[in-house]
Amino acid sequence: MAIPTDEQKIERRIVSRFHKGISKYNLIEEGDRILAGISGGKDSLCLLEMLGRRMKIDKPHFTVEAVHIRMENIKYETDTGYLEEFAAQYGIKMHCLTTGFNAHTDTRKSPCFLCSWNRRKQMFMKAQELGCNKIALGHHMDDIIHTAMMNEFFQGHFSTMPAMLKMRKMPLTIIRPLCMVEESDIYRYARYRGYEKQVKLCPYETNSHRSDIRDIFGRIEEMNPEARYSVWNALESEGKLIEV
Repeated sequence: MAIPTDEQKIERRIVSRFHKGISKYNLIEEGDRILAGISGGKDSLCLLEMLGRRMKIDKPHFTVEAVHIRMENIKYETDTGYLEEFAAQYGIKMHCLTTGFNAHTDTRKSPCFLCSWNRRKQMFMKAQELGCNKIALGHHMDDIIHTAMMNEFFQGHFSTMPAMLKMRKMPLTIIRPLCMVEESDIYRYARYRGYEKQVKLCPYETNSHRSDIRDIFGRIEEMNPEARYSVWNALESEGKLIEV
């Protein structure tokens, strides 16, 4: 029997944890129409590939379309032709939209908040236009853990971006199918698969504490390699991974 290569091991681990997350948190059900939010980064491309591959399995039967949203005033560029070709490999239609915001119109909110809010608004509108009942985002386990740390340290409450969130004001559910996949595996898999990188020159990206939290958590894992599972178990036991 041939010994699996490093690429094969990582692929199997990602696929296994992707399927485990979907099953454990009941993220995809029969008849779902899913709109995947695609930034063009490694996480969203991995999400698109995994959804496309899963869609070919008989049960549950579901459909996927994808949307990429450009911010006209933020230089965060992706080759939309590449995204369309990438999605087409898995029988997924890609929609590309453009929107924008003015950071001077609401100084109470940070540019990062305004950018994220406007992207989400366009995504919600497109999902409802297409008749989708779910929106899939490419956040992985590290994103969820880091968000929990940021909320606790800076907001004073224990919460995070859940694996599943049912919206209260519209008939949509947000799912994060990569919730049990580690970022390091996605990074290595993206290199093996040759995912094309986007041009990311956001003038506000250095204003976020997220990179600092990532470094801090990296040091915590050096002290305790099981730290991520301790945080995950805490989130799960407190019911923070599913909001209905």
